[in-house]
Amino acid sequence: MQVFNFSAGPAVLPKEVLQRAADEMLDWHGSGMSVMEMSHRGPEFISIAEKAEADLRRLLSIGDDYEVLFLQGGAIGENAFVPMNLLGQKKVIDFVNTGEWSKKSIKEAKKYAQVNVAASSEDRSFTYVPARETWRLSADAAYVHVCSNETIGGVEYHFTPDTGAVPLVADMSSQILSRPVDVSKYGVIYGGAQKNVGPAGLTLVIVRRDLLDRALPITPSAFHWKEQAEADSMLNTPPTYSIYVAGLVFDWLLAAGGLAAIEQKNIEKSRLLYDAIDGSGGYYVNPVAKADRSRMNVPFRLRDESLDGAFLKGAQARGLLQLKGHRSVGGMRASIYNAMPIEGVRALVDYMKEFARSHG
Repeated sequence: MQVFNFSAGPAVLPKEVLQRAADEMLDWHGSGMSVMEMSHRGPEFISIAEKAEADLRRLLSIGDDYEVLFLQGGAIGENAFVPMNLLGQKKVIDFVNTGEWSKKSIKEAKKYAQVNVAASSEDRSFTYVPARETWRLSADAAYVHVCSNETIGGVEYHFTPDTGAVPLVADMSSQILSRPVDVSKYGVIYGGAQKNVGPAGLTLVIVRRDLLDRALPITPSAFHWKEQAEADSMLNTPPTYSIYVAGLVFDWLLAAGGLAAIEQKNIEKSRLLYDAIDGSGGYYVNPVAKADRSRMNVPFRLRDESLDGAFLKGAQARGLLQLKGHRSVGGMRASIYNAMPIEGVRALVDYMKEFARSHG
């Protein structure tokens, strides 16, 4: 039976990547070693890390005025490390609150700075992105923080907000590499790898070099961006195997035509699923404003929530896995990241239609 994994993360990886990693597991390129057991300072792994960075720069067209860091701690860790590295002499950080991951970032930042919630969609249960003209930004903020895609609520920015001279910082954990991004419009882009990049354990940080001198004295060396940049992300032992697999994913994306090509596939997949929801006559409902719907994470509810258990049981029997919604919101959620083939979305849509017919 064909299995399709709709997990929000750790998430599905391309089969080609998994097969290549399996083929190279015991002996990487004739070295006689697995990547798992290589010294991070040996020539073999250094070549892996250098290629991964070069390919990521190529995919996102990252300029030389940005550092690319391969770190640890995930996006939740960066919720602390971002203010530690960017606050400098400032006292205030501006946030736009669009859901659960924004709230986590706000909670952590309050330990280090005054937080100004410049805009929030809490008034409508986090089902939209506040229009830029409604944001009430501070006069002298260290930076403006957004979560570009809320994994739980299924809300995504389809625009890049203009924050003027104040650096824009984005948690792109569940959106990165799903579409082209103008990196030059951001001061910092960060995210955990376990959605679109690779295995859990790796964190990507893309930071403009002129922002590297703002770290608070209390910033730990392992999470001090300037120190890590000077050490090529190897101030401490990096997550070597996760970097290796991420590099294989970058190869896969480049071979597929890059981010413009993968964006078109993501548009096609998400449109197929949203059309099924919207065309169900109210049997399935997605609460998010259509202009702000996520291409990566599609939450939906059944009209009769007493059927949730039967829906999930039937889905699992058909190899459609990890469709249960986040515990904080309930319902269903299909995460359809880059590596989810359109065949998986078609199988889900077919099942949804069949379930509605048999349980209508």
